[in-house]
Order: sequence, then C-alpha cells, then structure tokens
Amino acid sequence: MLDIRFIKENLEAVRQNIRNRYMNADADLVVSLYDRRNALLRELEDARRLRNENAQAMKSPMSAEDRAARIEEGKRLKETIARLETELQEAEASFAVEMAKIPNMAHPDAPRGKEDKDNLEVKRVGSPTQFDFPPKDHVELGQSLDIIDFDTATRVSGTKFYYLKNEAVILELALVRYALDILSRHGFTLMATPDIAKTEILEGIGFNPRGAESNVYTLEGEDTCLIGTAEITLGGYHSGTILDKSQLPIRYAGISHCFRREAGAAGQFSKGLYRVHQFTKVEMFVYCLPEDSGRIHEELRAIEEEIFSSLGVPFRVVDTCTGDLGAPAYRKWDLEAWMPGRNNGEWGEITSTSNCTDYQARRLNVRYRDDDGKNRFVHMLNGTAIACSRAIISILENFQQADGSVRIPDALVPYCGFDVIRPRKK
Repeated sequence: MLDIRFIKENLEAVRQNIRNRYMNADADLVVSLYDRRNALLRELEDARRLRNENAQAMKSPMSAEDRAARIEEGKRLKETIARLETELQEAEASFAVEMAKIPNMAHPDAPRGKEDKDNLEVKRVGSPTQFDFPPKDHVELGQSLDIIDFDTATRVSGTKFYYLKNEAVILELALVRYALDILSRHGFTLMATPDIAKTEILEGIGFNPRGAESNVYTLEGEDTCLIGTAEITLGGYHSGTILDKSQLPIRYAGISHCFRREAGAAGQFSKGLYRVHQFTKVEMFVYCLPEDSGRIHEELRAIEEEIFSSLGVPFRVVDTCTGDLGAPAYRKWDLEAWMPGRNNGEWGEITSTSNCTDYQARRLNVRYRDDDGKNRFVHMLNGTAIACSRAIISILENFQQADGSVRIPDALVPYCGFDVIRPRKK
C-alpha cells in the first residue's frame, strides 16, 4: 500500500495515477475514512480519560447525591465508549478495505494506456522465425509428437489442464534446471516453495483471493490458497521481520507449481498451453534497499533476456502501460516470444519483471534497520525466469522442422540428453 501521508500530501497525483491505471479506487474516500478514524480515536481516548477521572473521583468522600451523579456519569461514559469502539472498528475496517484498493504509483516513464496493445516495444532480439513449409502450432505438434495430451486431461481434470508425456517431461525438467543453473551463477539462493499460502500473505502481495473476478483457488475452510506464482511464497518469506541492512539485497529463486483459475480467459489467444490452470515456474524475487531497486530491476530483465537469448528464441521487450500494470507494480517489463502458431504468427508473453518498490513491503511489514537506527521499508521485486508451459510453446513452434520433428535448442541438449523430438510412428 501507499503511505497515507503520501496520499494526503499528493492527492491529485494519486487521483491521476488511479485514472491512468483504469482502476476502481477512491483516494478522496480513503482520506475521508482516515480522518474519520482519527476523529473517532480522539473521541474514544477522551471518553476513556473522562471515565478514568470519574472512577478516580468516586474514591474520594462525597455526598450521596454527588455519588449518584458520578454513577450515572460512569454508565453514560461506558455506553459512549462501547459505541465509539464499535464505530472505530467499523471505520478502521472500511479504511483498510478502501486503502488496499489504492494502487502503487506508476513510474513516470511508463506508457499511458489501457491494455496490452498500448505497451511500448523497446527492444527486439532475433527476428520472427521463417519457414519454407506451413508451420504447425504447439497443439498440433504436441499431438503428432505424442508429448502433450489435452483431451485426456480435460476428461480427468477439466479444461485448461494437460498431461506432458515422453520427451516433453524431460524438456520441462531441463528448462527448470537450466534456469536454476543460470540464477545460481547470478548469486540467487535456490528455493522449492510451498504451493499453498495463507490468505493474508496473498493479500499482502497484492492478489485478490476473493470474489468472482479472482484468479485464485481458495481452499474451503482453511483460510489458505493455491499460489499463482512463487512471488507469493517468496514475498511472504520475510513478512513481519526486520532485516539487517548488510543482508541486502537478498536474491531468491523459487520453483513451484502455479495455479490460476483464469476466470473469463477463452479464445484463440488462450488455446493450448498458453493459458492453463496449472504450470511449473521458476521465479526470481529480490529484497533490496530503496536506492537500489531501479538498478536491480534492470538486472532481472537482463537475466530474463540472457535465458531466452541463449535458448535462441526470438523475443521482444515491452514497457508495460499503466492500465496493464498490476496494482503493486511501479514499473514492469514483459518479454514476448515470437509464437508462429499464435494467430498465424504473433508475439506472446513469456516472462515479466516488476519493481513493486515498498508497496508490498508495507502490506507485509518487511523492513530493514538503517544506519541511523530507524526501521524503513525494503523494496521488493519479482521476475519470471522460466514459465515452463509458455517456454515449451516457444521452443516447439520456433524449432519445428519440415519433417514434423522439433529440434532442441543447443543450450538444452546437455540437460535433455537428446537433440530432437521426432513424431511417433503409428
């Protein structure tokens, strides 16, 4: 969340930021609720003080008439305090709800726009793959190579699930190990995280675990959720703690399964592996000093570029527009791979990296002790190293060959133990 003092002192800028992000939040209501909460708190403190003074006065000798008046005053103050406590509790709850809707401020250079078509391309690595034969999409390739089974998964688990088979199983494991090896060289601590997190952690990270629009699977009666990304479990790792400044930056690389309801996602752009309910991902997460977060954000983007450049997958980098930023993100870079089977050839997102500044840290209460002895909020960043399902799409579609086989990128051959996936003989 933002600092309420920042909101009050920069109210018009916060209003404009909400408009730029096309979000449903009311900064004026937040300020009003905050002022209401403070006024009630002062009233309550005054009433408690008067109650204590009245109780103290009753210890002194007094006439029966004065004592009776004191008793009546005590009853009145008791009722007033009970009412104010209820009103304060309601005001604090309303303030917390509305405050949580206020998004992080966007970077001044983030493109202004409503949706992904307004994102700004800033870099391109490689050129869209050209073929001298009609290329297949990954769904066709998965079927002909007998490495992906959507039909059986739909029967067993429902739509947007899949089985990986044969060489695809090895390919996914190879992608994970390849990413972990690169991140280890960059100084990341490797983690295998839980696939479940408490609701309070999801809310702290900025995910909405409730409501029909939520993409989160909640576990009934448990106050927990299946995670949509290891950003949640890695971000919650230091919740409620004060870090030593000398520890920073802390770099984690977490492997987890990811579960997403993908409510409302349908159509050509979501077919096959592109938008599924479960997939495996390696996530980068960094806790750092505020003055370092801009530089580290560029480092995370460079690592993502390193991974996909070394795989030989054509991609571009886009600066995400304000309307396409998640609420916690100050700035976000997306990597989009060329996917020949996507609408007859189109870019599709494969990774992203976000600088969330101190937005998540305030919600999760993650701080560090500065040189002056004061506790300050850290900055928190996240970035996808490998989302296996989309990486598999980009490899299958870009490395397919005329005979129906798929060549394995050279960098992955030592991890796979084979250099080509061939169609199964029927």
